Amino acid sequence: MPLNPIYLDHAATTPLLPEAMAAMQEGFRIWANPSSPHAAGRAARAALEDARARVKAALGWQGEVIFTSGASEALAIGIGRAKAERVLVSAVEHDAALRAAGDAMRLPVNAGGLLDQEALAAALGGRALIVVQQVNSETGVVQDVAGIAATVRGSGGLVLCDAAQGAGKLDLPDADIIVLSAHKFGGPVGVGALLVRDWALLNPSGGQERGYRGGTEALPLVLGMVAAMEAGNQWLKPASDLRRSLTNHMLEEGAEIVAATSPRSPTIAAYRMPGKSSAAQLIRFDGAGIAVSAGSACSSGSLKASHVLTAMGYAHAAEVIRVSIGRETTEEEIARFVAVWKEIRG
Repeated sequence: MPLNPIYLDHAATTPLLPEAMAAMQEGFRIWANPSSPHAAGRAARAALEDARARVKAALGWQGEVIFTSGASEALAIGIGRAKAERVLVSAVEHDAALRAAGDAMRLPVNAGGLLDQEALAAALGGRALIVVQQVNSETGVVQDVAGIAATVRGSGGLVLCDAAQGAGKLDLPDADIIVLSAHKFGGPVGVGALLVRDWALLNPSGGQERGYRGGTEALPLVLGMVAAMEAGNQWLKPASDLRRSLTNHMLEEGAEIVAATSPRSPTIAAYRMPGKSSAAQLIRFDGAGIAVSAGSACSSGSLKASHVLTAMGYAHAAEVIRVSIGRETTEEEIARFVAVWKEIRG
């Protein structure tokens, strides 16, 4: 009898929560264009604004909320329209942030994947926008956003934090602009949010969302995202225990833990299997019914070396895979992953 498949790629996307599905169904029931002046449009607008207030309450956010089509669009808006004289971006940011930042200066990281704060301080000047992740999607490294923010604000700059991997799991980072993605915490694909401390930090472009984002708001998706936010993260402690147990087993089996001494996400880890390529590992794991990845989902389909591991100066990037744990992950699944790892390692 074939074994049930095991999904350990929750950093790429995680299953839609039942609460989010129910909220989306209600959203489709009352669907209308929130910008329309008729009764149906006004009802949709009321639901949208209620959702905006619920986002603030769920996250403890005192600023403004712009609904977007996901993290990539939120990054493009935040980076492209922040009222800043220049942009500085950490070298380990997600591809979407690097694309939005264009030829902006890249800030180096140390071997543990943490932003080099001396280099940051040396690069500051004028009203700079610093773009930094809360949690790295490939290694799970958690940046010291509070420390970075203190340095940046001392020079009159702003901090934009990509919290796609942290939202719904960790507290919001101390940043002026924050990016969220619903499908990373149990909401639907195709919706996210840009949190802005004050409207005055961004140049408006016209259109919907108070003139800061064009396009009809996707009310059903927004309601699904909010429901996922409100579901809470009670699952995080057992998931963290599973990740810790997995790491201990991997060390016993001769794996190398990437960024082992850095603060890391309770749900993401990167492991090196010496002498076995990432591609070969993925094929073997997939054949055994186990879904893992090599790097972020947006780049793992290419043959390029991970820009994250390269920026860290990691010499064995081609032998690293990422394992990411979710609400549904069980001890039995972790045990089966370790057993297959041993078979592949030989």
